[in-house]
Amino acid sequence: MRLLLISNSTNAGEGYLEYPKENIREFLGSSDKKALFVPYAGVTLSYDDYENKVKEKFNEAGHDIISIHHFNDPEKAVEKAEAIVVGGGNTFRLAEQLHKNSLVEKIRNRVMRGTPYIGWSAGANVACPTICTTNDMPIVQPLSFDGFSLVKFQINPHYLDANTEGHAGETREMRISEYIEINQDTYVTGLREGSMLLLENGTIRLIGKRTMRIFRYGTLPFELGPDDDAGFLI
Repeated sequence: MRLLLISNSTNAGEGYLEYPKENIREFLGSSDKKALFVPYAGVTLSYDDYENKVKEKFNEAGHDIISIHHFNDPEKAVEKAEAIVVGGGNTFRLAEQLHKNSLVEKIRNRVMRGTPYIGWSAGANVACPTICTTNDMPIVQPLSFDGFSLVKFQINPHYLDANTEGHAGETREMRISEYIEINQDTYVTGLREGSMLLLENGTIRLIGKRTMRIFRYGTLPFELGPDDDAGFLI
Protein backbone atom coordinates (compact mmCIF):
# COMPACT_ATOMS: atom_id res chain seq x y z
CA MET A 1 0.00 0.00 0.00
CA ARG A 2 1.35 3.42 -1.00
CA LEU A 3 -0.09 6.69 0.30
CA LEU A 4 0.90 10.35 0.01
CA LEU A 5 -1.23 12.30 2.49
CA ILE A 6 -0.77 16.07 2.17
CA SER A 7 -1.96 18.62 4.73
CA ASN A 8 -2.83 21.42 2.30
CA SER A 9 -2.79 22.24 -1.39
CA THR A 10 -1.34 25.75 -1.22
CA ASN A 11 1.24 27.44 0.99
CA ALA A 12 0.88 31.17 1.59
CA GLY A 13 2.38 33.13 -1.30
CA GLU A 14 2.72 30.08 -3.56
CA GLY A 15 0.78 28.67 -6.47
CA TYR A 16 -1.75 25.86 -6.24
CA LEU A 17 -0.12 22.45 -5.55
CA GLU A 18 3.28 24.05 -6.05
CA TYR A 19 5.04 22.85 -2.91
CA PRO A 20 4.06 19.15 -3.19
CA LYS A 21 4.48 18.97 -6.97
CA GLU A 22 7.91 17.32 -6.93
CA ASN A 23 6.77 14.90 -4.23
CA ILE A 24 3.83 13.92 -6.45
CA ARG A 25 6.21 13.40 -9.37
CA GLU A 26 8.50 11.17 -7.31
CA PHE A 27 5.61 9.28 -5.71
CA LEU A 28 3.98 8.36 -9.03
CA GLY A 29 7.29 7.48 -10.64
CA SER A 30 9.08 8.23 -13.90
CA SER A 31 6.55 6.59 -16.23
CA ASP A 32 3.53 8.71 -17.14
CA LYS A 33 0.42 7.77 -15.14
CA LYS A 34 -3.17 8.90 -15.69
CA ALA A 35 -4.71 9.05 -12.22
CA LEU A 36 -8.39 8.98 -11.40
CA PHE A 37 -9.29 12.27 -9.71
CA VAL A 38 -12.11 12.53 -7.16
CA PRO A 39 -13.37 16.16 -7.05
CA TYR A 40 -16.32 15.60 -4.70
CA ALA A 41 -14.98 17.90 -1.96
CA GLY A 42 -15.25 20.86 -4.33
CA VAL A 43 -18.26 23.03 -3.57
CA THR A 44 -17.70 26.53 -4.90
CA LEU A 45 -16.21 25.47 -8.24
CA SER A 46 -17.46 23.02 -10.84
CA TYR A 47 -15.97 19.56 -11.15
CA ASP A 48 -14.70 20.50 -14.62
CA ASP A 49 -12.92 23.58 -13.25
CA TYR A 50 -11.49 21.60 -10.36
CA GLU A 51 -10.25 18.91 -12.72
CA ASN A 52 -8.55 21.47 -14.97
CA LYS A 53 -6.86 23.12 -12.00
CA VAL A 54 -5.41 19.85 -10.75
CA LYS A 55 -4.63 18.57 -14.24
CA GLU A 56 -2.36 21.54 -14.92
CA LYS A 57 -0.16 20.75 -11.94
CA PHE A 58 -0.08 17.02 -12.54
CA ASN A 59 0.95 17.67 -16.15
CA GLU A 60 3.81 19.81 -14.84
CA ALA A 61 4.80 16.85 -12.66
CA GLY A 62 4.87 14.56 -15.71
CA HIS A 63 1.52 12.86 -15.08
CA ASP A 64 -2.15 13.31 -15.92
CA ILE A 65 -5.60 12.94 -14.33
CA ILE A 66 -9.17 12.37 -15.39
CA SER A 67 -12.06 13.15 -13.07
CA ILE A 68 -14.40 10.43 -11.92
CA HIS A 69 -17.44 12.57 -12.79
CA HIS A 70 -16.87 11.80 -16.48
CA PHE A 71 -17.65 8.09 -15.97
CA ASN A 72 -21.12 6.55 -16.07
CA ASP A 73 -19.86 3.75 -13.82
CA PRO A 74 -17.65 5.27 -11.07
CA GLU A 75 -17.00 1.87 -9.49
CA LYS A 76 -15.58 0.51 -12.74
CA ALA A 77 -13.46 3.64 -13.10
CA VAL A 78 -11.95 2.99 -9.67
CA GLU A 79 -11.25 -0.62 -10.57
CA LYS A 80 -9.27 0.42 -13.65
CA ALA A 81 -7.42 3.38 -12.09
CA GLU A 82 -3.62 3.55 -12.30
CA ALA A 83 -3.64 5.84 -9.26
CA ILE A 84 -6.32 7.55 -7.18
CA VAL A 85 -6.21 11.23 -6.27
CA VAL A 86 -8.68 12.86 -3.85
CA GLY A 87 -8.69 16.64 -3.66
CA GLY A 88 -9.47 18.99 -0.81
CA GLY A 89 -12.52 21.09 -0.09
CA ASN A 90 -15.39 20.26 2.24
CA THR A 91 -14.88 16.88 3.90
CA PHE A 92 -18.58 16.34 4.64
CA ARG A 93 -19.49 16.87 1.00
CA LEU A 94 -16.71 14.50 -0.01
CA ALA A 95 -17.95 11.80 2.35
CA GLU A 96 -21.55 12.30 1.25
CA GLN A 97 -20.70 11.73 -2.41
CA LEU A 98 -18.33 8.83 -1.76
CA HIS A 99 -20.98 6.97 0.23
CA LYS A 100 -23.76 7.92 -2.18
CA ASN A 101 -21.77 6.41 -5.06
CA SER A 102 -20.74 3.31 -3.05
CA LEU A 103 -17.06 4.13 -3.47
CA VAL A 104 -15.66 3.90 0.07
CA GLU A 105 -15.05 0.16 0.11
CA LYS A 106 -14.24 0.11 -3.60
CA ILE A 107 -11.44 2.68 -3.24
CA ARG A 108 -10.19 1.14 -0.01
CA ASN A 109 -9.90 -2.29 -1.58
CA ARG A 110 -8.15 -0.93 -4.65
CA VAL A 111 -5.57 0.99 -2.62
CA MET A 112 -5.04 -1.96 -0.28
CA ARG A 113 -4.17 -3.98 -3.38
CA GLY A 114 -1.43 -1.51 -4.33
CA THR A 115 -2.99 1.33 -6.32
CA PRO A 116 -1.13 4.54 -5.31
CA TYR A 117 -3.26 7.06 -3.38
CA ILE A 118 -2.72 10.81 -3.11
CA GLY A 119 -4.96 13.04 -1.01
CA TRP A 120 -4.67 16.56 0.29
CA SER A 121 -6.67 18.29 3.03
CA ALA A 122 -10.10 16.56 2.91
CA GLY A 123 -8.48 13.89 0.73
CA ALA A 124 -5.97 13.17 3.50
CA ASN A 125 -8.63 13.22 6.22
CA VAL A 126 -10.84 10.70 4.39
CA ALA A 127 -7.95 8.22 4.26
CA CYS A 128 -8.44 7.80 8.03
CA PRO A 129 -10.98 5.57 9.81
CA THR A 130 -13.41 8.51 10.02
CA ILE A 131 -13.66 12.13 8.90
CA CYS A 132 -14.29 13.25 12.50
CA THR A 133 -11.03 15.21 12.82
CA THR A 134 -11.81 17.53 9.93
CA ASN A 135 -11.96 21.30 10.44
CA ASP A 136 -14.89 21.70 8.06
CA MET A 137 -18.49 22.77 8.57
CA PRO A 138 -21.05 19.96 8.08
CA ILE A 139 -22.84 21.56 5.12
CA VAL A 140 -24.42 18.20 4.22
CA GLN A 141 -25.26 15.00 6.12
CA PRO A 142 -23.26 12.01 4.84
CA LEU A 143 -24.69 8.53 5.16
CA SER A 144 -21.70 7.81 7.40
CA PHE A 145 -18.62 9.52 8.82
CA ASP A 146 -16.55 6.46 7.87
CA GLY A 147 -13.45 7.07 5.79
CA PHE A 148 -11.30 4.66 3.78
CA SER A 149 -9.48 3.30 6.88
CA LEU A 150 -6.23 3.17 4.93
CA VAL A 151 -4.45 4.15 8.15
CA LYS A 152 -5.32 3.39 11.77
CA PHE A 153 -4.81 6.94 13.03
CA GLN A 154 -6.67 10.20 12.43
CA ILE A 155 -5.30 13.26 10.64
CA ASN A 156 -6.17 16.85 11.41
CA PRO A 157 -5.04 18.73 8.28
CA HIS A 158 -4.04 22.41 8.43
CA TYR A 159 -3.17 21.99 12.11
CA LEU A 160 -2.74 25.33 13.90
CA ASP A 161 -1.03 25.79 17.25
CA ALA A 162 -3.09 28.78 18.39
CA ASN A 163 -6.10 30.84 17.47
CA THR A 164 -5.81 34.14 15.66
CA GLU A 165 -5.30 37.25 17.75
CA GLY A 166 -8.48 38.45 19.42
CA HIS A 167 -10.28 35.09 19.15
CA ALA A 168 -11.08 33.56 22.55
CA GLY A 169 -12.69 30.32 21.35
CA GLU A 170 -11.29 26.81 21.50
CA THR A 171 -7.89 26.09 19.99
CA ARG A 172 -7.36 23.19 17.60
CA GLU A 173 -5.60 21.33 20.39
CA MET A 174 -8.65 21.70 22.63
CA ARG A 175 -10.93 20.31 19.91
CA ILE A 176 -8.66 17.31 19.35
CA SER A 177 -8.54 16.76 23.11
CA GLU A 178 -12.33 16.43 23.00
CA TYR A 179 -12.02 13.84 20.25
CA ILE A 180 -9.50 11.66 22.09
CA GLU A 181 -11.53 11.93 25.30
CA ILE A 182 -14.27 9.99 23.49
CA ASN A 183 -12.02 7.95 21.17
CA GLN A 184 -9.39 6.86 23.64
CA ASP A 185 -7.64 4.23 21.53
CA THR A 186 -6.93 6.47 18.55
CA TYR A 187 -3.86 8.54 17.74
CA VAL A 188 -4.49 11.92 16.09
CA THR A 189 -1.77 13.64 14.06
CA GLY A 190 -1.88 17.41 13.81
CA LEU A 191 -0.42 17.81 10.32
CA ARG A 192 0.78 21.38 9.84
CA GLU A 193 0.63 23.15 6.50
CA GLY A 194 3.54 22.45 4.20
CA SER A 195 3.76 18.88 5.51
CA MET A 196 2.82 15.45 4.21
CA LEU A 197 3.00 11.81 5.23
CA LEU A 198 4.45 9.15 2.95
CA LEU A 199 3.44 5.55 3.66
CA GLU A 200 5.02 2.77 1.65
CA ASN A 201 6.71 -0.60 2.21
CA GLY A 202 5.23 -0.78 5.70
CA THR A 203 6.89 2.47 6.81
CA ILE A 204 5.67 6.02 7.48
CA ARG A 205 7.67 9.21 7.04
CA LEU A 206 6.91 12.88 7.65
CA ILE A 207 8.01 15.15 4.80
CA GLY A 208 8.42 18.90 5.21
CA LYS A 209 10.20 21.49 7.32
CA ARG A 210 7.78 21.37 10.26
CA THR A 211 7.03 18.85 12.98
CA MET A 212 3.64 17.22 13.47
CA ARG A 213 1.82 17.12 16.80
CA ILE A 214 0.69 13.76 18.18
CA PHE A 215 -2.33 13.31 20.44
CA ARG A 216 -3.40 10.23 22.40
CA TYR A 217 -5.66 9.90 25.41
CA GLY A 218 -3.75 9.77 28.69
CA THR A 219 -0.56 11.17 27.13
CA LEU A 220 0.62 14.76 26.84
CA PRO A 221 0.73 15.93 23.20
CA PHE A 222 4.21 15.69 21.71
CA GLU A 223 6.10 16.62 18.54
CA LEU A 224 7.59 14.37 15.87
CA GLY A 225 9.95 15.59 13.18
CA PRO A 226 10.94 14.17 9.78
CA ASP A 227 13.85 12.25 11.32
CA ASP A 228 11.80 10.72 14.14
CA ASP A 229 10.36 7.21 14.12
CA ALA A 230 6.57 7.38 13.63
CA GLY A 231 6.15 3.66 13.11
CA PHE A 232 3.90 3.34 16.16
CA LEU A 233 1.17 5.05 14.14
CA ILE A 234 0.92 2.09 11.78
